[in-house]
Amino acid sequence: MEKTAIDDVEIEVNPMDVHSVRRPISDALGFTDFAMNYFELEPGESFSGGMHTHHDQEEVFYVQEGTATFDTEEGEVIVDEGEVIRFEPGDFQTGYNDTDEQVVGFAFGAPKSKHDWDQLESLVYCQECEEEIGHGLELTDDGNFRLTCTECGNTFVPP
Repeated sequence: MEKTAIDDVEIEVNPMDVHSVRRPISDALGFTDFAMNYFELEPGESFSGGMHTHHDQEEVFYVQEGTATFDTEEGEVIVDEGEVIRFEPGDFQTGYNDTDEQVVGFAFGAPKSKHDWDQLESLVYCQECEEEIGHGLELTDDGNFRLTCTECGNTFVPP
């Protein structure tokens, strides 16, 4: 058995600096079969760095306080306090705080505690293809992301 207080879990932020509070509960307690992250999003902050999917995990977000907005391939979805939203593997989404109030929530992923980087895909504009298209991600040695277009192979590191 393992136990911890959320406030005792060290804050780890996205390398793209898109949120100020993310506490990886699954890392702190040694989860192996699902991921659990606690977030506090200030106005304008997001859960991730943009429109993406995990091909190897489903994701579930629970909004404990406030209202989160998720952009999906089907359009915008508002998730209010006390509500849950699920994305199956392959569903593109990005969630963020589009209000003047703080959002507090949790993100869960399964079937593993960490996704495989080669199973993560971001939807971004490719200058070579001249369209928004899927890009594979990898974490570089200096803690940044390198994106590679799935169509043409063009790579770049976002600012």
